[in-house]
Amino acid sequence: MADIVLNVEVRDRSGTGGARATRNGGLIPGVLYGGKLAPVSIAVKAGEFNKALHTGKLLGHLVTLKYGQESQPVIAKDVQFHPVTDTPVHFDLFRVDAHSSVRISVPVHFRHQDASPGLKRGGALTIALHELEVMAPADGIPEEIIVDLTGLDVGDAVRASDLVMPAGVTVTAHHRDATIASIGMSSAMTSDDEAAEDTTEV
Repeated sequence: MADIVLNVEVRDRSGTGGARATRNGGLIPGVLYGGKLAPVSIAVKAGEFNKALHTGKLLGHLVTLKYGQESQPVIAKDVQFHPVTDTPVHFDLFRVDAHSSVRISVPVHFRHQDASPGLKRGGALTIALHELEVMAPADGIPEEIIVDLTGLDVGDAVRASDLVMPAGVTVTAHHRDATIASIGMSSAMTSDDEAAEDTTEV
């Protein structure tokens, strides 16, 4: 089961006014939705929510929602932040079965840049996707998708179909044929080539 537990309260008022009143009371408003049940306006104490958020295991992960003596697994789908203070002002939770598959975006991280001939020669890594949309077990969502740059040279590209996914995880049709990153000529390499051509002509 999930490591993070959120103790929620049900909000009587929804909408902008209700959300503002909730925040003034030291709570962060949110919405629980998904499944066959209607959406429910909820709230969590700001301190508890911030503590969960700072673990890095809240957004996009399986979380246990508790309401009194009842509990259920949910996925934290979205957190909205204040544009000036960067504090959380609203969140969305999605009902799931702990062993069901969910569609979710997972961050993409790159490894072994020093083992890429193209980058060692001064090439530039162009990243097309910072997140990859996958189907994953709700209790087995990967923390990240690793792209190994070993052996890649200038002109090479990494596509989603090239990646080895964790067990039970598949790339959705939306991103299946997508290019994640490519290695191209950097401006410095282009300048060096042009200088070499000028020298040859002289």
